[in-house]
Amino acid sequence: MRAEPLRIERIELATGVTLSVQSGGPRDAAPIFFLHGFPESHRTWRFQMAALARDHFVVAPDQRGFGASDKPEGVEAYRAERVVEDLLALADALGIARFTLVGHDWGGAAAWLAALRHPGRVQRLVIVNAPHPLVFQKSLIGDPAQRAASQYMNRFRDSRMEAFIEAMGLEAFFAKSFAGHVDLAAIPDEERAAYLGDWARPGALTAMLNWYRASAMLVPEPGDKVAAPEWTCAPFPRLAMPVLVLWGLKDKALLPSQLDGLHAHIDDLRIVTEPDAGHFLPWEKPETVTAAIRDFLAETADGG
Repeated sequence: MRAEPLRIERIELATGVTLSVQSGGPRDAAPIFFLHGFPESHRTWRFQMAALARDHFVVAPDQRGFGASDKPEGVEAYRAERVVEDLLALADALGIARFTLVGHDWGGAAAWLAALRHPGRVQRLVIVNAPHPLVFQKSLIGDPAQRAASQYMNRFRDSRMEAFIEAMGLEAFFAKSFAGHVDLAAIPDEERAAYLGDWARPGALTAMLNWYRASAMLVPEPGDKVAAPEWTCAPFPRLAMPVLVLWGLKDKALLPSQLDGLHAHIDDLRIVTEPDAGHFLPWEKPETVTAAIRDFLAETADGG
């Protein structure tokens, strides 16, 4: 197998958007797709991409609305279904039928949905600090701690949020985005510059925030008494493919309680926790994430 070096190209998709995509590794090797979350880009996976490209074909797009990818207008363009359509269209454009899928944060939400809706395409699923949709919605109703921790979602849905960020400045938004989750000194200057450059692109702030506005997740105010959405009481599909869930236990937004009850929804589940990292586990503890993915791939090489 001849490994292609990591490179970035713009790929026009059948969904009508063009994504900026980093890929590399042996083109005929087993493929792995990586989906980042808010407020990041393909660079979320910079350590994993470099390591796993030695023996896998790795693909990490800037998802719609982020980085150098297209930023379609309107909230509806950012519904999870549209993001999953991008993923499948990207795989089709690359001639890939089945793949291992890795997702973090909103990328994890898209990954859960892709696996639930299109199990024939997702051979294995790796989730990093991204809650299962049913577990998450139930916790937003019944778990006061998770409900309180998720109030930022309502703030990001506010139509005035862009003006608020612009008034404070992108440097201050950078600090507010990460200071509560990771030591800012741990973010290299080049990464800070990449974030600020991406966020300064025309339409970027609205596009990124529209992921929150398009989400169907109900986030009640603390203390409000609300009924659970009907869909949480209906039968919910189980996942049959192997699933690895990685969780930084210091995550202040998505609490470790999101791990409770996962076995009820997944036939073949592995959980790996990291006590010394928070929400941004892929670059806080890159070796942990890469090693766990490698072990998972080896354990499930025969499909089990």
